[in-house]
Amino acid sequence: MSTNAGVAVCIVTHDSAADLQGCLEAVAALDPTPAEVAIVDCASSDGSVEAARRSASGLAGVSIEPLSANLGFAGGMNRAVETTRSPWVLSLNPDARPAPDYVARLLARAAAAPARRVGALTGRLLRPDGRIDACGMRLTWTWRHLDRGSGQADRGGWRRPERVFGATGAAGLFRREALLDVALDGAVFCPELHSYREDAELAFRLQERGWEVVYEPTAVAYHVRANLPSRRRAMTAEVNRHSLKNRYLLRAYHQGGLNLLWTLPPTLLRDVGAFAWVALRERSSAGAYGWLWHHRRQILARRRQIRARRTASQWAVDRWFFRSGRPL
Repeated sequence: MSTNAGVAVCIVTHDSAADLQGCLEAVAALDPTPAEVAIVDCASSDGSVEAARRSASGLAGVSIEPLSANLGFAGGMNRAVETTRSPWVLSLNPDARPAPDYVARLLARAAAAPARRVGALTGRLLRPDGRIDACGMRLTWTWRHLDRGSGQADRGGWRRPERVFGATGAAGLFRREALLDVALDGAVFCPELHSYREDAELAFRLQERGWEVVYEPTAVAYHVRANLPSRRRAMTAEVNRHSLKNRYLLRAYHQGGLNLLWTLPPTLLRDVGAFAWVALRERSSAGAYGWLWHHRRQILARRRQIRARRTASQWAVDRWFFRSGRPL
């Protein structure tokens, strides 16, 4: 099941040595064979760069770039996208394992809708224990972005191709034209988000520029997913701090006035709960509030920049708060 469309696989690593062999073996088995593989390492201390070099030795078109600082998923992925040229970009986490036909099935779905502005596609992500990891992204009235089906037993649900709000960065296929169209100051992912929620913020910009995101259930990938809300206490203080900060950045960049009114009660209740949690149990994340205040002018400037480039109506985005998927 091959296609002639060129695909660049982009991987960001940070202390990911244990995952790289399995990940790159899965990449080597992809059909079509990737035209490019860009690995950007964010200042790992566990030998990730050496592991990448060993595991990628049999792949063609591989570039491995070690960075001296941890720029997070956003900064690392921006660098990987910059160094590639293929018309399609597969963002892949080191702990993800796409099936050999994963990309081919996504490309076939894109080709089946030539009249649509398909900017991104995502498949059916499963966890090693057989549960569902993600079947596309959805929004809630508390301004959470959740993976559809996450944690559910895989019992035949989520089997219909649909338009969805967004694609997880763990194994999302993006049209380069769409990424360049929504880029801000040349950056596909907002660097200030650093870690966590970067793919949701990108999804907002894709929707606001009229690009569609499509879920294809026959495209299967496996994903370990270490970071989950239920595992917050096990996550690093830095990731938790970015997660809290980025929650507010999403709203600051993308929330409209009417949306603010009808989501205010649930979001305010959630914000109060988050503040209490930080004050009583997770003081290491308190710096997120200080960061937001200190950068308030830059945040407002970014909001104006994003909203000035919108081509879709506010309702075209807000409708995703009411349904998790829409028919193709």
